[in-house]
Amino acid sequence: MQDPVALLLTDRADRSAGIAAALEPAMACHVLGMDEPWTGSAPLAGIIADVDIVRSRTRQTVRRLREAVEPGDAPLLVLMRSRSARSFADAKAMGADICLLPRTSPHVVAQTFLAQTSPRQDMIDLTVTRAVGRAGRALNTLLDAARANETLDTEAFEAGVHPILTAVAAGGLIRWLDLVWSFDDATYQHCLLVAGLTAALALHLGFSEADRQHLVSAALIHDIGKARIPLAILNKPGRLDENELRVMRSHAAVGYEILEQATGFDAATLDVVRHHHEMLDGSGYPDGLRGSEISDRVRLVTICDIYAALIERRPYREPMKPADALQVLRDMKGKLDGDLLAAFEQAVFKR
Repeated sequence: MQDPVALLLTDRADRSAGIAAALEPAMACHVLGMDEPWTGSAPLAGIIADVDIVRSRTRQTVRRLREAVEPGDAPLLVLMRSRSARSFADAKAMGADICLLPRTSPHVVAQTFLAQTSPRQDMIDLTVTRAVGRAGRALNTLLDAARANETLDTEAFEAGVHPILTAVAAGGLIRWLDLVWSFDDATYQHCLLVAGLTAALALHLGFSEADRQHLVSAALIHDIGKARIPLAILNKPGRLDENELRVMRSHAAVGYEILEQATGFDAATLDVVRHHHEMLDGSGYPDGLRGSEISDRVRLVTICDIYAALIERRPYREPMKPADALQVLRDMKGKLDGDLLAAFEQAVFKR
């Protein structure tokens, strides 16, 4: 059976690409111009009309489209050109389920549309599966380039970040974790876990879209230095000896050096990569920072990083139960930010 698609009817080509890209992590989007017929055979998830709805020709086009595709329960989202009573009335006359202003950001349009079209388990699972795939491919591309001392493709990497936020917002953290746990590669699994946990916490704290994107990007790449750690150490099932531990702990500084030599990574991202193992009491590494020397973004990712390490599934050991892992974090009083830890508990364990 074909996956459902979204139809985007538009008379503004400059807007269509952004909306289609924002929808892509969850579903394919077919863009239709005003004079184009719908000839697809895939199930219809819904229609987005980014058109001047007060024009009679536009209303006729919307009517014909809805009749041609027989949408049934598929919702209609209309991006109005004004706040006028007439625009609203015309949109409702067309059967609009949601009306938004045209300046609404593409990601908000996508999230609003998906909230109307994605209550079904299969659609939510599809959203999460695609997001994990895109984020994983972006991460693997970066890790492979780091191992081979090749140029890092920052644009491809950033394209894999937003789907994480979309998936966690649409499907919840548990679905994200369940799917990521199915992967065997330790670094791959860990980075995706930390990114998902960071996304959940950033959404819970109400961060702006730009701040969420930036923070999740740093979380996804925080362990890039492990690309240069020997596999015998990285994948050792038992406790590391003193020399091995020293090599393993070098990954934070190594990751910083990798990104510092690349282009497209700002100081805030470098901060997370280098300092995500620092502790407020100065007992962390590599620089022994303490207190106010550690930024809020680092403190946030550090909590997600430690929790992810505790709940990870490995062939050689059972994962720690979530409640037990949370207690470990609570027992690290003085090392972790208490306010952020309380917010983390609310974000991850909310009912």
